[in-house]
Amino acid sequence: MRKLALSMALLLTGLVMNAQVAKIITTVNEAGDVGSFELDCTKKFPVLAKGLKYNITRHEFKGADLKNTYHLMLVMDGFYTSTLNSEMTISAVFSDGTKVSKVKIIESDGYFDGACTLTLGSPPERALALDLKQVIVNAGTKEVVYTILPQKNKEFKTNLQNVVNAK
Repeated sequence: MRKLALSMALLLTGLVMNAQVAKIITTVNEAGDVGSFELDCTKKFPVLAKGLKYNITRHEFKGADLKNTYHLMLVMDGFYTSTLNSEMTISAVFSDGTKVSKVKIIESDGYFDGACTLTLGSPPERALALDLKQVIVNAGTKEVVYTILPQKNKEFKTNLQNVVNAK
């Protein structure tokens, strides 16, 4: 019985430690008119799928039109690929089938460096209300589909909500 209780305690501790809810870093520019709120990725990036990490940033602009912009930076591990195209498309696909896409210009040497930033809506209602199902990277000759598991989607939504609520 003690072994079972100890095993359960270790399992729960492991699950809590693997949860990737990141702290928020807050910065303000020197003029004081732009604040940035982003996930603390100084030690480790949160993971959406195997080989796919992310960071979420909100820029808050002060002034007559107080507005926010939300950005989702995707980092694909080991995704250095040569391509015949001069651009590739990165898309985030939500549970209702809608997509947020970005066309990435390939480096002049013909290689994609594995990082891309998607602009989410302001506020990012779709990303908070719907589940993120896939991230698709299309290089013309090659398409890579990252499938997002429900647990990773839940962590993503929690991190996004924390960035939205940051003060």
